[in-house]
Amino acid sequence: MLDALHRRAALNALVRGFFATRGVLEVETPILSAAGNTEPNIDSFQADFSGHRDAGTRRRWLRTSPEFPLKRLLAAGVGDCYELGRVFRNGEAGGRHNPEFTMLEWYRVGWDHHRLVGETAELVQQALGLVGRQATLQVVDYRTLYRQHLGVDPFDDSIEQLRAPLAGIEIAADGLGRDDWLDLLMTHCIQPTFDDAVMTVVHDWPASQAALARVRTGTPPLAERFELYLGSVELANGYHELGDPREQRERFERDLQRRRLQGRPLPPLDEALLAALPAMPPCAGVAVGVDRLLMAMQRTPRIADVLAFDFANA
Repeated sequence: MLDALHRRAALNALVRGFFATRGVLEVETPILSAAGNTEPNIDSFQADFSGHRDAGTRRRWLRTSPEFPLKRLLAAGVGDCYELGRVFRNGEAGGRHNPEFTMLEWYRVGWDHHRLVGETAELVQQALGLVGRQATLQVVDYRTLYRQHLGVDPFDDSIEQLRAPLAGIEIAADGLGRDDWLDLLMTHCIQPTFDDAVMTVVHDWPASQAALARVRTGTPPLAERFELYLGSVELANGYHELGDPREQRERFERDLQRRRLQGRPLPPLDEALLAALPAMPPCAGVAVGVDRLLMAMQRTPRIADVLAFDFANA
């Protein structure tokens, strides 16, 4: 545990130095919010404020990322910025997950996601240097990745064709849609083959998986986002950020509809974010799981190995 604490402290210092030399401002944003994350596959913790009503909405949501308030700061003119802090996700506990973990998220004004790939890879490379390692960088688009590894086309093939590589793996298939099967192919068939000494960046995702990224028109339309893996460990998720409040509201509403059908909590939309989006400058942003990075650095599959105390012992 003591080694893990020293390694985390060194990584935090490296991150702050990395951005200080680039003129990127460190900021802090609220952990408790009046709005929640609508993402269907992420659940938020809730807390109730017991003070006077004039202070604001009683029901609060612990942030699952600092994305929404950081974008409000961008809209207010803060410029390039980052936050290194704790985030919370309900129900996520296990070998690779802890309900409370550390996220690094930063934004670059005037950049797109392709330019941000290079800076993200450079940060990971410097982190690996703390443990005497290095990795090569491989950049591939989503369609090519699936064709090369599995011989399937993620955009054109039927669900039956997509399911074929998963034959023999026990999966509860009820209610799974196309994106679910694509995700299973990634986690069960593709990620495990990634080389431990390679950073793999996958870009140009299906438009249906855009989340808060822009969508580039074409056949097929593509989400301007990337994910970065070190070996089989997913470390980063980056977007060329969407600035259209109407489109973002529609995506939030679709998320809530999925949550409604699943019988899951319906967090309120972040109206402050939606109001700020028209003033947000064109930018790209990325989130890095710091605990995942530490796990990859020391080659451990257990998140408990990089924490002072995991959820079971907190």
